[in-house]
Amino acid sequence: MSERPNETEAAVRAALAKVIDPELRRPITELGMVKSVTVAADGGVHVEVYLTTAACPKKTEISERVAAAVADVPGTGAVKVSLDVMSDEQRTELRKQLRGDAREPVIPFAQPGSLTRVYAVASGKGGVGKSSVTVNLAAAMAARGLSVGVLDADIYGHSVPRMMGTTDRPTQVESMILPPVAHDVRIISIAMFTQGNTPVVWRGPMLHRALQQFLSDVYWGDLDVLLLDLPPGTGDVAISVAQLIPSAEILVVTTPQLAAAEVAERAGAIALQTRQRIVGVVENMSGLVLPDGTTMQVFGEGGGRQVAERLTTAVGADVPLLGQVPLDPALVSAGDSGVPLVLSAPDSAAGKELRNIADTLSARKRGLAGMSLGLDPAGR
Repeated sequence: MSERPNETEAAVRAALAKVIDPELRRPITELGMVKSVTVAADGGVHVEVYLTTAACPKKTEISERVAAAVADVPGTGAVKVSLDVMSDEQRTELRKQLRGDAREPVIPFAQPGSLTRVYAVASGKGGVGKSSVTVNLAAAMAARGLSVGVLDADIYGHSVPRMMGTTDRPTQVESMILPPVAHDVRIISIAMFTQGNTPVVWRGPMLHRALQQFLSDVYWGDLDVLLLDLPPGTGDVAISVAQLIPSAEILVVTTPQLAAAEVAERAGAIALQTRQRIVGVVENMSGLVLPDGTTMQVFGEGGGRQVAERLTTAVGADVPLLGQVPLDPALVSAGDSGVPLVLSAPDSAAGKELRNIADTLSARKRGLAGMSLGLDPAGR
């Protein structure tokens, strides 16, 4: 009989190894969050768990996950979960475990060995649905099982948290920022650091520093894909992204309107100066399907193809038109409700097209084809 509590404790610890921390996305046993496990003679189990901070926004969720995991272990009785808070030393060890012992945080996506595909979603002008495309691609990729992050780099016009349905604030562990997770996507935005709908009134150097912190101080984990929602145009943030993550590839979003397409070309053509690769063009709002089955070209047609063709000529490498997303009122309401269309209506025409674009980008392997190596001809 004396062996049974020990056997139960081992089984409980094995079950706890399957409990994933909602923010760090790693097992709580790996993170040193299990303080103690006590099994009583009657099978009752008491688990003490360390939180990273006293203000941890996910404490209830962690408690529920622990209680559910322990309750599933055969032979256990009543389950009690107590919460404690890590000491400064424990937090330091956790930070070292996750980020290494470098004094200055580095941008992991800028390191030579990084396998994360970084897509900077750009547009020439506002109002073309760039943020809608970004969040839907992120949600679709995450639904395919990829590890995905979104950095809302549109500092002045941030909208990603609302579109992803999260009001959570990041948690800080020492100098490390843990990003909120929504629809299995890690998200960071300046909106999470401001009160209410307060506007951000910053100039170029502050924008650069904020972007640098979002890339280096945030614990992104081992991402397959990082999407950056850039502000419209070719200003400070686009230049900073090129400096901070030279390997980032540009995804251009435009509408079918030829006037908008000309502006979108400029956003893509910045790649010539920054020596970045253009991964392709997405045409949004490409047509409205009417009840009789015909399509009304509300914003004209041909813009996406024109941008793709002209950028192909300009950069000397193939810039494909990745997809044409039809106008769909549900796309707007999905953004307002916080559930991207690819999840709420995956079989709608717009949902299917966005999922196809996500599949294309997900399947791409990193390589040097079409990417400028930054070499200039030798002078004579």
